[in-house]
Amino acid sequence: MRIAELFFSVQGEGLLLGVPSAFVRTTGCPLRCVWCDSPYTSWQPEGETISIEAILDRLAVYPTKYVVVTGGEPLVAAGIEELCQSLRQAGYHITIETAAIVYSPVACDLASLSPKLSNSTPHHREGGRYALKHDQQRLRPDVIRAFMSQGDYQLKFVVEHESDIGEILALLDQLPPVRSDRVLLMPQGITSDALRDRGPWIAEWCKRHGFRFCPRLHIELFGNRRGT
Repeated sequence: MRIAELFFSVQGEGLLLGVPSAFVRTTGCPLRCVWCDSPYTSWQPEGETISIEAILDRLAVYPTKYVVVTGGEPLVAAGIEELCQSLRQAGYHITIETAAIVYSPVACDLASLSPKLSNSTPHHREGGRYALKHDQQRLRPDVIRAFMSQGDYQLKFVVEHESDIGEILALLDQLPPVRSDRVLLMPQGITSDALRDRGPWIAEWCKRHGFRFCPRLHIELFGNRRGT
């Protein structure tokens, strides 16, 4: 498999916030989010080819049975089903972090679904040449429904503008009933200042709708850098 990085940290986002976890970051993504915090997996994909056996060997040195398979978009990675099945056989709790634009019935204990809002569209980056294709692919309610029917999930939205709440509510209307505490609103930002600026009004939305506020703990602890 093409892997951008393997590392051990604490989960910085979502229902398992703070849990020591091993991360397997695949490379490659059909989307081009303008604020992507791992451009080395999307805009300029890079990585090394590693066998699934070697991945498991590397993970075995970390003192955790929680693993996060992320990207990029891991569901487009060659070998993803075999990797997840191997992780399950090895006794790991598996979180899949996906934009929910592709469905695959992978072995998974928590599907972390992050549908992309219009704030992600790169209208001006690189002359906007990816904007139309990105917009055509970024929302797949059918894929979200498929993951919801498979097992445990969370819906995590990157929020940048106060107008984003309308898009979130409109998408939820297209889905089966979603427990409000499974809807996570996360401030867009790669600095502590940016997160603090957006946090208060996003927290007010959470209070109003019963959603869960989602901090980015790894940014607060380590800054925006790889391997965290």
